[in-house]
Amino acid sequence: MQHYGLFYDHGWFIDFHTLRESITPRTRAIVLVNPNNPTGHFLRRHELGELISFGLPIISDEVFRDYPLDPAPDSVRTLQDPDATLVFTLNGLSKTVGLPQMKLAWMIANGPRVLLGEALSRLEMIADTYLSAGTPVQCALPSLLELRAPVQRQITERTRANLDYLRASGLRTLNVEAGWYAIIAREEALAMRLLRDFGVLVQPGYFYDFERSGYLVLSLLTPPADFREGVARIIQA
Repeated sequence: MQHYGLFYDHGWFIDFHTLRESITPRTRAIVLVNPNNPTGHFLRRHELGELISFGLPIISDEVFRDYPLDPAPDSVRTLQDPDATLVFTLNGLSKTVGLPQMKLAWMIANGPRVLLGEALSRLEMIADTYLSAGTPVQCALPSLLELRAPVQRQITERTRANLDYLRASGLRTLNVEAGWYAIIAREEALAMRLLRDFGVLVQPGYFYDFERSGYLVLSLLTPPADFREGVARIIQA
């Protein structure tokens, strides 16, 4: 697997130079996370056009798309373009209903009819080869999906409140459009000192293969009172 980069300029964008450099004759698909984790950015419309121009299937992991916070006007909330290229979008109960323990996910396939038919036949063989989802969770799926609205509302209310507080704290917070995380610009060595001396757990950017140092990742799922205390300790540090 080859990796391509992102860059930040008042928002996160695909570094198409590194993407072009990573594509070889053996490349079979382009994989992206939309919205990304942990940067929390959606794909832009012009980026989607460039991705399609490569003529490769696109696999889009969209597990956080139900949790928008501040999406850009030209953001692409889901990739489903049946006339251009093969597109496979992924989602599951883990984020949609906040139930990672239920172990059920799904894939939506779109694309030109001929290519889609061939892809589905191969996916059917893969599905027959490996263990399928458990019967109990499949039977419970309709009821579980009915529960998603109140769960998503509670998660969104918490993440939005924590993000608003973080933005008002004076810490340099990078733009985030969706998801459960926020990124602040602080030296990554601070992560260990925050845990050891202040009892605050954050993750350094290199945990997520950031190409540049100087970023800390904060969870917006933290209970608001604990989150505010943690932010105060980060400022103190």
